[in-house]
Amino acid sequence: MSSRTNKRESATKESQKVIQESNTQWSRDKLLLQTFALVSSIKVLLVPTYHSTDFEVHRNWLAITHSLPITEWYTNSNSEWTLDYPPLFAWFEWLLSQFGKFVDPEMLKVDNLNYASGRTVLFQRATVMISDLTLVYGVREIGKVYATSFNGFAAFAFLTLCNMGLLVVDHIHFQYNGFLLGILLIAIANVSKPDQTSILIGAGAFSILLNLKHLYLYVAPAFIVWLLKWYCSRSGNLFLRLIQLGAIVLTVLAISFGPFVTQLTQVLSRLFPFKRGLVHAYWAPNAWALYVGVDKVLSVLWKRLGWPLTTQTAAMTGGLVQEGELSVLPTPTPIVTFIATILAVMPALITLSKRRQNMLKPRDFITCLVLCGLSSFIFGWHVHEKAILTAILPLGILATLDSFNARAFMILSAAGHTSILPLLFPKNLIILKITMLLTYTAASWVCLPKLHRTSLLRTYEWLYIAALPLVTLYETLIHRIVLGDKLPFLPLAATSIYCAIGVVYTWLLIYYNYPCDEMKEAKIMKKKRR
Repeated sequence: MSSRTNKRESATKESQKVIQESNTQWSRDKLLLQTFALVSSIKVLLVPTYHSTDFEVHRNWLAITHSLPITEWYTNSNSEWTLDYPPLFAWFEWLLSQFGKFVDPEMLKVDNLNYASGRTVLFQRATVMISDLTLVYGVREIGKVYATSFNGFAAFAFLTLCNMGLLVVDHIHFQYNGFLLGILLIAIANVSKPDQTSILIGAGAFSILLNLKHLYLYVAPAFIVWLLKWYCSRSGNLFLRLIQLGAIVLTVLAISFGPFVTQLTQVLSRLFPFKRGLVHAYWAPNAWALYVGVDKVLSVLWKRLGWPLTTQTAAMTGGLVQEGELSVLPTPTPIVTFIATILAVMPALITLSKRRQNMLKPRDFITCLVLCGLSSFIFGWHVHEKAILTAILPLGILATLDSFNARAFMILSAAGHTSILPLLFPKNLIILKITMLLTYTAASWVCLPKLHRTSLLRTYEWLYIAALPLVTLYETLIHRIVLGDKLPFLPLAATSIYCAIGVVYTWLLIYYNYPCDEMKEAKIMKKKRR
């Protein structure tokens, strides 16, 4: 009887555990849906706002993929906004065009340049909002792996789904970064799990992401080292598992590039246009913005001293996408930036590869991924300001796990998002963008310290972040009032340089803590053994 009773009690406990987990997941899903509904209502209100040339870029891609044969997708140059994303994104545009033809067929005509009817605007805005469901699913999957408490999950869900950078770049400026970052989160979640099936699904998701937008190659080294360490080296089937991963990558590549194999050179030339300049409109807050800033200061001193300059024009401060040379300092070439990026990511990759198997944790992978993303952002060639989101969103996962990463997130998020705001240059958006910056920064200041029950920022870090809205105020108002039309590019330069200080500081902070983290854990384990 006692044996039967024990079995019944065990079955009852197991049943209660399943019900409890189900209720917990439903509570999380309910929160996600409510947050998505809330932020979607804000996105709807933003529909009539300004949209950038990227709106016409994607309208043109809709037209190209819908109206032209595949052989002309990467050769058509009817518009200056040629298709320059990998083939899977071209197919994504083709899929959207199948719905677009029922809304306004005129948008799908290649010759209708700069076409933006009311129905077209509504359709394209709606496609971004709907595709953000991928981001919602990514947050859900990440929560299953990393969120140890409901409050931690709630904080991450809010900071991600309400991310002001995505509101600015996707829903005002107009792009599809939320969709792409959602796939990144899905990939991270799956490769962080211990079972083979999930890891292979994660590897497939990341392969798909690379074939949607090739710039995610920046974080590919972290995935490679992690999969070798977490998946391939933890069993006696190293060779077999390498074949499995290779087969997934090659299959996705074949599906993506197969139809374009006869014009592969043309496709690659579109994907990697190295004739663009070192900096993108001087907005990305990275090492090269600081470097160009130093060059401008030196050029002024050179002129006053009467010394000759390498170039007489401020080629790098015109806000244009073009090649240019510095006045005093040597002008970096693409190969120089590539080497600098490789050197910057190597310590993170080496640290991850040398982690002991018994101490290896999925959060080590995310830290490495963040460092790879930041290193590429800081030292890469012609980096776009929006690329900072590739580091901010994954760091948001870690921010809910411990106070150190919460501190790093608050600094990087504030600096990175401030650097994006010059994208919204119309004067009627000044109040909106400052309000968005203050609201999101204040929200992170409230929820993260409350989650970890401690103050997070040092005094000097708090002062740095507190000055960021003033930088935006200078960029939008103060410069015009004080200097008028003089030095028109100074506001962007000041924003970029000040934000670069915060980005580089966060990068150094995380790098310093990364190897120290393992040493702390090793000491704790030794004490436990004693």
